[in-house]
Amino acid sequence: MTDKMEVLNERLFDVDRETLFRAFSEPELLAQWWGPHGFTNTIGAFDFRPGGTWQITMTASNGTDFHNTSTFQEITAPARIVFLHHEPMHVYTMEIDFTEQEDGTLLNWRMLFDATDENLEIRKFIAAANEQNFDRLEEVVLQR
Repeated sequence: MTDKMEVLNERLFDVDRETLFRAFSEPELLAQWWGPHGFTNTIGAFDFRPGGTWQITMTASNGTDFHNTSTFQEITAPARIVFLHHEPMHVYTMEIDFTEQEDGTLLNWRMLFDATDENLEIRKFIAAANEQNFDRLEEVVLQR
């Protein structure tokens, strides 16, 4: 059995849980913020149900395209989304939990990778990239 590598990020957002969940569940909103700073997105498929496929092309500021395919495994609106990112590389499971707090919604973002040499290299920057995702997400949800 391969050991797992875990990457955790969390942030409190000053919005209600339904608003934050919608930023994930509505592809037109998701495309506005997914990925680190400097990326734009095109969503090719978004079948938001357990077993459904999500295809997104992330385009870096230098024009490089990164095609990604994931499969939704669990969706409990507005509390939890789990998906398996499986193509073309960096296979991981993403668990996203939305917890109502007195002053907003706590977003917990847990990524589970196999502890390969390549993935251990990713660990050096993935948490910071996730924080950039959160910055972009915050901009989108605070405009609503």
